Amino acid sequence: MKRGLSFEIPNESGSFLEAVLRSIDITMFNWRIGSCESYLIVGDELGEEIFSEGQKMIEGVEFKSLLQNNKYYIIFADLRAYPKSTLANIETYEEFLNSECELVLLVVDSCYVTIYCKSNRITELLYRNAKECGFEDVQYITNEDDTRTRLSIW
Repeated sequence: MKRGLSFEIPNESGSFLEAVLRSIDITMFNWRIGSCESYLIVGDELGEEIFSEGQKMIEGVEFKSLLQNNKYYIIFADLRAYPKSTLANIETYEEFLNSECELVLLVVDSCYVTIYCKSNRITELLYRNAKECGFEDVQYITNEDDTRTRLSIW
């Protein structure tokens, strides 16, 4: 069974989260913001963090606007998509399956992206999109090859 996918994005500033999520309607979700260190680009320099300190959730419409209308540099990010409902803290794949969370997006070391998704259709859309965007080493994550024990960037 496919759990999700992994791939590499360029280790540079840009709008890569928008590109990664372009194939799905991110406005349908509330996004839980976990551990993140990602900065807006102002001129050619790092500006303030893309998510305000202490911000734990962002609505989908605001999230989409933020990703589309800015350049940013991602060092690490832990973002989770929930239907317009309660945001829960999940730590394992099993907890993810039993939660209302629909998608987990993890970015580590500025370029390594892992996405877990409950919907096979959305997983396929994200996979095709990653290939079309030219991201490197695009692979499915399956029950047989998933080495991650926690859904965490640490």
